[in-house]
Parts: sequence; C-alpha cells; structure tokens
Amino acid sequence: MSQYILAILTAIIIGYAVNSSVRVISGGEEGLVERLGQYKRTIKSGLNFIIPLIEKVVYVDTTRERVLDVEPQPTITKDNVALEVDAVLYWRILTLRKAYYEVQDIEAAIGNMVLTTIRSEVGQWEMKQTLSRTDIISKNLLSKLDQATANWGVKIIRVEIQSITPPKVVRESMELERAAESEKQAMITKAEGKAASIERLATALNLEPNSEEFRKFLIAQTYVEANSKLSESANSKIIFMDPKALSEAISGLMGESENNT
Repeated sequence: MSQYILAILTAIIIGYAVNSSVRVISGGEEGLVERLGQYKRTIKSGLNFIIPLIEKVVYVDTTRERVLDVEPQPTITKDNVALEVDAVLYWRILTLRKAYYEVQDIEAAIGNMVLTTIRSEVGQWEMKQTLSRTDIISKNLLSKLDQATANWGVKIIRVEIQSITPPKVVRESMELERAAESEKQAMITKAEGKAASIERLATALNLEPNSEEFRKFLIAQTYVEANSKLSESANSKIIFMDPKALSEAISGLMGESENNT
C-alpha cells in the first residue's frame, strides 16, 4: 500500500516537474526568466525549457507594434493661447528586459512622457504656427520621445497630431478672418475679370483702352444699360423720348466726361 502511494506521489512530482519545465511562448511575444530571483535570460516564441523550482517566467509581453491613443490634452502656446492637442503614438518594445526592469509599467510611463513632451513642444510655437505646422511638430515629438525612451528598450515608430483645437472665441475670430479674406479675394477676382472684359471689348472695337473714343463708348453703354434696368423694374414708368433727344443726352454725358477729364 505504501509503495502504491509512493508511486502516485512520484508520478505527481514528475508530472509537475515536466509541466513546469516547459513554457510555450506565442508568436510575436517574448518572456523573461529569473533564476532564484535574478534575471537569467529572455525566451523567444516557441517551446522553452525552464528548470523547475529554480527558474520561473516572470513576464511575457508582445514585441509587435502597438498604438497609444493620447486623450486631448490642454497646452499653452508661446503667445499664451490655450489649445487642446489630440495625438496618437505608434511604438514597440525592442528589449523586453529593459522595458520590464528599467521602468515600472512601461505603457503608463510612455503615456506620461508623451504628455510632458507635447506640452513642452507646443509651448515653443505661436498659436497660428501650431495649426499650420502639425507635420513639423509631429516630427519633433517623434525625435524627442524616441530619445527619451531609448533607455527603456522601446522604439517610438511615429507620432501623429490628430487635431489641435483652439478655444471657441479664437475659432470664431478665425472664421471671421477667413470670411473677410474670402470676400476680399472675391472683390479682387471680380475687378480683374472686369478689367479683362474691358480689355477684350477695346480690342474688339479696335480702340485703345485709354483712348477718348473708348471712354465715350463706355459712358454711352453704361447709360443704355441703366435705362434698360430701370425699365425692368416693377415700379418703372414708360417714358417716350425722341431719339434725337436721346442722342443729345448721351452726347451731353460724353461732353461732361470730357470736361471732367
């Protein structure tokens, strides 16, 4: 009976030893092995053998690229404008041993480093610059974060500024400024179009745009168009004018133009 119990205990011990001596690591992951409480080695994906009771796997993590989405953070620009910056970070572990032993909670540490670096970087730019140079700011953040996290065995792959949001009053002011600029551009375009039309008309009449004959023609044309629009009005009255008188009126206008010049 005692031999039977001993055999069972022996089988249990052997089964435990075999089971605890084998560790399978999934693809894209690595593990850290400690021997008697001290780091011994890093095991890769696949089947790995561990010395029972002496060694143990203390940490397993992925070495694949991962994403850290940074919540919108309040920042202050160089010209003292409060902005909210939303960013996303792509990173991966290069050296698992450093990521585990050099810093506590690697992802939280990177998140805090990102916040500090974003605030520092935005503080070096004026508000309008931050809105127009997000690509440069992203590159600067990448460089600074990659250097700052190198001792943690981490590689920062890229940083993207997703949005920069000014305060409501600043956004309204920017909208008014854009509207004014659009109106100004529209007026310029209209004036340029009118000038081009006048140039084409003068060419068609075989006249110089600055000649007296062309100015007289424009005055007469303006007078005829004005009367035409007046006749289209709902409140207009029909006035019969002798063609001779009409010619004299136009001639009078031309004469006034000559006297004014």
